[in-house]
Amino acid sequence: MRIVFMGTPDFSVGTLEALVAAGHEVVLAVTQPDKPRGRGKEMQLSPVKECAVKHGIPVFQPKKIREPENVEFLKNYPADISVVIAFGQILPREILEMYPYGCINVHASLLPAYRGAAPIQWAVINGESESGVTIMQMDEGLDTGDMLAKVHVPLEEKETGGSLHDKLAEAGAALCVETLDRLKKGEVTPEKQGETTTAYARMLKKEMGEIDWEKPARETERLIRGLNPWPSAYTYWNGKMMKVWDAEVLETESGEKPGTVTVVEKDSFLVQTKEGQLRILALQIPGKKRMDTGAFLRGYPVQKGLCLGRTEEAGL
Repeated sequence: MRIVFMGTPDFSVGTLEALVAAGHEVVLAVTQPDKPRGRGKEMQLSPVKECAVKHGIPVFQPKKIREPENVEFLKNYPADISVVIAFGQILPREILEMYPYGCINVHASLLPAYRGAAPIQWAVINGESESGVTIMQMDEGLDTGDMLAKVHVPLEEKETGGSLHDKLAEAGAALCVETLDRLKKGEVTPEKQGETTTAYARMLKKEMGEIDWEKPARETERLIRGLNPWPSAYTYWNGKMMKVWDAEVLETESGEKPGTVTVVEKDSFLVQTKEGQLRILALQIPGKKRMDTGAFLRGYPVQKGLCLGRTEEAGL
């Protein structure tokens, strides 16, 4: 098939690579404009743009895809279908109806569950036992179009947002290639979604990562995994931000108030929550790389009774 591909982040790249490898002709890659990143504010290409350039695919980077001049520009690249995956902009009706096979979306959840911008991370945060990828025929709603194909992916006990991202990217790439072949053969039967069974998977923000020690240990441990690697879960230690990368749930109670360090061990320390305790196994403080808690404790003593989080003693 001749394809107009629309996508921006790393999650999209595997599907673009798979389409090229399968022999499809990607006539245009549409992605978000380059953005300044880092301390030097150097312009950084999106992962999809880097991939497209590598394969000699023309790149289009509209600030707003729905502007009339941008819609007209797409008409210069006739195609059979548009494959959209994490593009980052809402497509107008003119684009949705521009191609013989329409626009299909590779969505990282088992629709109608987890419609929205961050389905991968919310599946981990909410303690789901499985996730997956849905290929959807796009309409003007937000992830509401007819379902064309699905693949189920189980979550491991220590699944993180990052590890699930990689699994679903790989699964979605294979499913997309398979679905295009079946579409061309007329073997796909669209299925209506029905009502969603979950809350909208809203976009992640850095402030979501602040640990509330008044919540149960099990809920906090899922937050830590779901926000790994971005935006990361964090608390405050002596007034400094401390990112928490790995933790273990203990069903025990110490009698101390939530946020209190209850036990300091050689390679970890325990923190009381509303229900149960968390054993902190890996963390990061400003100016340092991620480290095992044992390495941290050898350089920065932590005393039993210390309160983590925003405290009056720390001026927070």
